[in-house]
Amino acid sequence: MPVGLDEYPLHQTPLSMKYVGSSDRNFYDRCYFNAHDRTGDIFLITGAGIYPQLGVKDAYVVVRRGDVQQVVRMSDALDDERMKLSVGPYSVDVEEPLERIHLRCDADAHGIGFDLTWRGAFPAIDEERHLLRTGIRPILDTWRFAQLGTWEGEIRLDGESIAVTPDTWVGSRDRSWGIRPIGEAEPAGRPQDDAADFGFWWLYVPIKFDNYAVVLIAQEDGNGHRTLNDAVRVHPDGRVEQLGWPRATITYRAGSRHPERARIEMTEPDGSPLVIDVETLGHVPLHVGCGYGGDPEWTHGAWKGRSWVEGARYDMTDPGVIARTPFGVIDHVGRATINGEVGWGLFEHGTFGKHSPSGFADFGAVSS
Repeated sequence: MPVGLDEYPLHQTPLSMKYVGSSDRNFYDRCYFNAHDRTGDIFLITGAGIYPQLGVKDAYVVVRRGDVQQVVRMSDALDDERMKLSVGPYSVDVEEPLERIHLRCDADAHGIGFDLTWRGAFPAIDEERHLLRTGIRPILDTWRFAQLGTWEGEIRLDGESIAVTPDTWVGSRDRSWGIRPIGEAEPAGRPQDDAADFGFWWLYVPIKFDNYAVVLIAQEDGNGHRTLNDAVRVHPDGRVEQLGWPRATITYRAGSRHPERARIEMTEPDGSPLVIDVETLGHVPLHVGCGYGGDPEWTHGAWKGRSWVEGARYDMTDPGVIARTPFGVIDHVGRATINGEVGWGLFEHGTFGKHSPSGFADFGAVSS
């Protein structure tokens, strides 16, 4: 049977819009948002996705305040509705494409609810295509756009209402689709010949300044070989300027891989240097309850049955939680400066295994 989107001239393959052009079970289509009040004291991250080859849709919201990280995760059978994504008490409504998004979550019985409206402060931009292989097999092949903006509405946390106003609350969002590991684990197949030498280093920094936004991405292997590089400045009129090959010097907390600050050296279009300094504030480990890679409790796309909703609470001082935190990508509230101008946004970082430029020889290595 056709679906509503089939009425529109959007088709890219000789298939109904109910289907995707790839037969890979790991095809996904997802949105991600973060919101904070620039203090680092409270940090909300939320997202939702569909997994057409698995017949699943799901969503999550996490709020970190102080030493407590609260999560609500939701999953259900995929339906044919694509214009307004909803999963149980959670919904994403695109009120004006690329400009205004309305998000609701009525999971107050599990500790978190919200009614929030996102407004883009600058035009959304395409990022570089992201391809990552394990040996010869692609495990990531995705396309994504990103945007900086502001928030308005309310967050409800354990019955307390927190006002969200656009003069204070900022954040970033992205939409991505393609191939990435989802759902139940697949058979591993032949081990990599160089598995003992594995290393992965990732840096993603979208920052909102008053008159422009900066979005930079860098991904490297264990030897520091860069496999993804993108650094741009976005202006209100839609102009996008490339900022060269960013070189990041990250200061880690002693005895850990927790980034405290970073200096990122970029290049203006005329060749002159451009330096951004970033301080990290509050943070959320995305693999602690939110379903991202390495989460032992829930994985995006996993079949949990119909109308599944679950809440969880984590004490971030618990030794068991502390022990698992380093082994996944972590989102930090970022306070940035460029030539005295202050900007706010996200500092997302993960480094696992070997990374020679950082002085990490293996999985057990930490900063001195």
